[in-house]
Amino acid sequence: MDYIKVILTSLLSVISLFIIAKLIGHKQISQLDFFDYITGITIGSIGAELATELENPWKPLIAMVIYGICSISLSFVASKFQKSRKYINGTPTIIMNNGKLYRKNMKKAKLELSEFMLMCRQAGYFNINDIQTAVFEHNGKLSVLPVSDKRPLNPNDMDIKVKTEYIQTEIIMDGKILEENLKRTGLNLTWLDKELKKQGYSKASEIFLGVCDNNNKLSLFDYADK
Repeated sequence: MDYIKVILTSLLSVISLFIIAKLIGHKQISQLDFFDYITGITIGSIGAELATELENPWKPLIAMVIYGICSISLSFVASKFQKSRKYINGTPTIIMNNGKLYRKNMKKAKLELSEFMLMCRQAGYFNINDIQTAVFEHNGKLSVLPVSDKRPLNPNDMDIKVKTEYIQTEIIMDGKILEENLKRTGLNLTWLDKELKKQGYSKASEIFLGVCDNNNKLSLFDYADK
């Protein structure tokens, strides 16, 4: 009987975590602020407790729901009321600007000088003199604006006009033709068969991945490990 209870409470825990996670929304770890991070850990811990709570599973379930409601409510308030964002999410802090490091701002952000140098290197700036402005974001990431003569060259600098690029469409995945995607591009199986033969393949099952761009250029990747 206890085994059945464990199975039921485990399923309840998984379903509850899934629903709450969907309601809270998807964020990458690097995008989580401190409260989101703590809330996520807490909800996960309560979910684990719920999976093994056989006597009163509703207690941890209610706690999970309350944490989820609080997180969703704060996200809603932050999205609707701009002034509340600095209290809920925090504000960006300028660490460096025009060749000057702001020690008070670093203390405010609880950022050590060695950590700042590490973040600069991770962003690709090994020479601090190449940095015009460095901003410590509320999610713990460092945003860097390079000095004008150190930033990457782009087509606008050379008055070159470039065509707009669009996302590629998957036509073949793991040897199977995605016919809906093929139709969405305005192409058909006859065209695909010709392109396969043109590139030296006899059938789609030989292809691991096939993608098509907006110019109807088909790029094929076969099973290299075979």
